[in-house]
Amino acid sequence: MDAARLKQSWSLVAAHGDQVPLYFYSTLFLAHPETRQMFPTNMAGQRDRLVTALAHIVTNVDQVDRLVGFLQDLGADHRKFAVRAEHYPAVGEALVATLQHFLADQWTEELAQDWTAAYGLVAQVMIEAAQAAEAVNPPWWVAEIVAHERRAFDVAVLTLRPQYLLPFTAGQSIGVSHPSVRSWRYYSPANAPRADGTLELHVRAAPGGAVSSRLVYGSAVGDQVHLAAPVGDRLTLWSAGSSDLLLLASGTGWAPVKALVEQVAAEGSRRRVDLYVGARSRSELYDTDAIDKFASSYPWLTVTYVIGVDPQRPGEFVQVADRALTDADWRSRHVYVCGSDEMVSYSVQALGRAGYHAGQVHHEGFGKHWYGPAWRTAVEQASSPDNLGGVR
Repeated sequence: MDAARLKQSWSLVAAHGDQVPLYFYSTLFLAHPETRQMFPTNMAGQRDRLVTALAHIVTNVDQVDRLVGFLQDLGADHRKFAVRAEHYPAVGEALVATLQHFLADQWTEELAQDWTAAYGLVAQVMIEAAQAAEAVNPPWWVAEIVAHERRAFDVAVLTLRPQYLLPFTAGQSIGVSHPSVRSWRYYSPANAPRADGTLELHVRAAPGGAVSSRLVYGSAVGDQVHLAAPVGDRLTLWSAGSSDLLLLASGTGWAPVKALVEQVAAEGSRRRVDLYVGARSRSELYDTDAIDKFASSYPWLTVTYVIGVDPQRPGEFVQVADRALTDADWRSRHVYVCGSDEMVSYSVQALGRAGYHAGQVHHEGFGKHWYGPAWRTAVEQASSPDNLGGVR
């Protein structure tokens, strides 16, 4: 298998843009209509995900350790889509047909062998990981909504009680699906693990977001949802050791940060924690009671609210990171950043310019949460009409 040849051929195919996933899905569904049920009814949001997924795999095809770990997580997670071992050959056929179509006369027997071998390894790793996961966790958990509070027109705070304990670590994300919506979205619980096993989700309904809209507007106490195994470790406290922390949050990005504060409290450590919570206006601060209770209960926690729009200074917007960097030098601390893609991107760049190194700045990747079978997504995240609860 020639990695350079794979990368070069993929770059030629990817240049065709939206036509690539369109051809792939058409080929897959026509030849194997049984696979259609694994995908959302509305495929509009899938156009860029196949290209992004394959680009990630091909780019890392010569970095085996990184790719194998990623594929193992993906294979185990995809059990919630009812993906079985017999589905993988169908996807491989559609992939090879798509590559051959767009490469046309540049398609060779050597490329066919390279791509077939590469896909075979991908499928093998994912299938074995899914089989191993069967002995550890179910494909998904059923949970009941035991509390549903509308905190704003488009924001709801839900408390869920899984039928069986769902183990997770503060800062991880959990897949959520409503039985009436054939799609999954990932949300970061807004709490550290509790003795009663309940989870708190902060959900903002996004335009066109089937899952988020259903959770905010179309759900009530007593309804059931499905939950997938937790994923991700970028926002957990493991890599921060016992360091003091600087937490920057905006919007529903407050959710995983809230979980981290609870985790620090549960540890009983001697950390110092400074928390900056941003919003465009005070009316957008939807969880101030909890924030203020934390501030009054924990002497090691300092809270600063950052209101972006100042009526006295029209045209200006105060960024959370700028306010924090103005207040003090935090370079001895680990920094956690959670908010919209724009907020996270701006904050990470501002911290970098101020001398903070990448190893001390923790955040989810921008637009990188993936929500579906590997051939339509890739890791955990992709651009989506739904907000990534707790991160966007």
